[in-house]
Amino acid sequence: MLSPTMSSPTLSQLRLRYLEHLQSLGRSPRTCESYGERLQSFIVWSELRGVSYPAQVSLTVLEGYQRYLGQYRKADGHVLSTNSQRDRLNSLKAWFRWLLQRHIILYSPAEALVLPKEVRRLPMGVLSDSETEQVMSAIDCEQPLGLRNRAILETFWSSGIRRKELSLLRLEDVDLSRGALRVHQGKGGKDRVVPLGERAVSWIQRYLKEVRPSLAVRFDSGYLFLTLHGNNLKRATLTEIVGRSIRETAKLKKAGACHLFRHSMATQMLENGADTRHIQAILGHEKLDTTQIYTRVAIGHLQKVHAQTHPASRKSVAKSLSAEPSDKTEDPQ
Repeated sequence: MLSPTMSSPTLSQLRLRYLEHLQSLGRSPRTCESYGERLQSFIVWSELRGVSYPAQVSLTVLEGYQRYLGQYRKADGHVLSTNSQRDRLNSLKAWFRWLLQRHIILYSPAEALVLPKEVRRLPMGVLSDSETEQVMSAIDCEQPLGLRNRAILETFWSSGIRRKELSLLRLEDVDLSRGALRVHQGKGGKDRVVPLGERAVSWIQRYLKEVRPSLAVRFDSGYLFLTLHGNNLKRATLTEIVGRSIRETAKLKKAGACHLFRHSMATQMLENGADTRHIQAILGHEKLDTTQIYTRVAIGHLQKVHAQTHPASRKSVAKSLSAEPSDKTEDPQ
């Protein structure tokens, strides 16, 4: 292990420099915050063990931290998920790679870390077509905020955009004549245009005509969906609105909120024959693998094939047909 000198920057100092570097690359504040939290966790753990400089970090140290993550329990008593552990270790790898590029370290011990296998989980649940309609129809659209909320849910369902993306939609981002939404700086800092169905367009038009003007009387922030004070709806507020609509208003026992509509849209469209690559473009997924997970939830087509080809299903169909009364009538004796 190399010995640090008095002039060597500490891990804490280098963390700040790295975050400044990420900001200079145009990474979102949330991304920088996430990296900062993950690296800070490692630094605190390291300093408690007398490791404060990058030259003191060896593969043995990093493996010790990896074991710590595997045993760590959150405030609710649950362990960190495998993917959460991977995220923290990948952040370390990226940081040490940056330190190596700037000749602050001679080699990156993090490259030798063997990460736990990534777990690809299915979406927790999706809404069926009828359940989605149940949520929509349960909203009281006679009330101004009810009409606004209906327009919000219709937008989520039609476009599949993320909660943050909807929160930041501005008036100029909506092209109702073309039926399209422009998403600025979505996940990964990328812009995209997504389709908006006629039904969602009609609800947005009604909201813009009947509700938004009154919300923007004193102050108009320029965002599409407004609070009573004319500001955009924050992510936590959107979660509350959508979650309440699903579980309290529509009385559905479904977990999730905004992302549930994103999952449902993708699954429902795949079951109706949409191409996976089209869904990928709408959702803004960088990798097709991320989108293909929805094919494991969309089982409508598989159910049809199963009913047509599985021996038990075929026998039950044949049996039901044989049990049906014949159209022929016997001649009377």
